[in-house]
Amino acid sequence: MATFMDVHHGMTGITADQLAEAHKADLAIEAEEHVHFKQAWADPDSGTVYCLSEAPSAEAVQRIHERAGHRADEIHAVPIVV
Repeated sequence: MATFMDVHHGMTGITADQLAEAHKADLAIEAEEHVHFKQAWADPDSGTVYCLSEAPSAEAVQRIHERAGHRADEIHAVPIVV
């Protein structure tokens, strides 16, 4: 499994509750693509949301996000972690 950081733009004003609901939506179906979303962060002022996951591919991450209703704008592989 590889590690990915994805980025969502345009979520200005997102609240902690809204972020938690979006994260739960991913968690509810993540196993269908062998993805595991580990954590999510948000900056309500800029409207940027970041999600950290382990998955077989960036495409699998995107499929889960799309099905959960919040397509990622960017997905980056994270090949080195310390």
